[in-house]
Amino acid sequence: MTEINNSLGDTLKSGLDRCIKMDCIITDKVFSDCQQRECFPDIENCIDGQEFESIKFKAGFIVPGTLMVADLKGRKNFKRVKFTLRIPYEIITKCGKTFEEYLPDIEKDVILFIPDDKRDEFEFKIVVETSSRVLGDVYQCDGIINFAVGVFIIIKVVGKVQLYIPTLGYCPEPPICEEYRPEENICKKFDKLPFPQFFPPQKDDIFRE
Repeated sequence: MTEINNSLGDTLKSGLDRCIKMDCIITDKVFSDCQQRECFPDIENCIDGQEFESIKFKAGFIVPGTLMVADLKGRKNFKRVKFTLRIPYEIITKCGKTFEEYLPDIEKDVILFIPDDKRDEFEFKIVVETSSRVLGDVYQCDGIINFAVGVFIIIKVVGKVQLYIPTLGYCPEPPICEEYRPEENICKKFDKLPFPQFFPPQKDDIFRE
């Protein structure tokens, strides 16, 4: 059985080798990245007496005008990266009302690898990704909700480059789109419902011997 599996694997590999070719692509390359996390144990919001339903977080972003990238003395190819991170979120009530809020601003001051040897026209970008979640329960009292939030953060140094990579060619044709079709006429569905019992059951109907 092992010999058969090895033979099958060799055949597949040989087929892939014949199909793979080398292509140049232009893409964003991550030159360095790091992770951090923040915790807010007591976030408080007023929702005007509405009944709480859910909280949805949006992608965090670097506040415009706060990004600073500075050289580090004695550390070639590394930079000090400083910025303010802001994360929006929405509080949704059971009646459908939405309250748009922000978590407290997060101040970041980190060291990242950013190569010095580059042409002046080449640009590195600082990219931030966030994953936020409610920790524990959401408490509501007198129109005020309290909850805790944990935030996972990834900070990246990204630059657009040309890469020489193995490919299998262009992607295959996509599947045919699924057409939207409205549901069956609501009155036709109603016509198929069994006729209900109009009157309450009698004692003999409930307590039959």
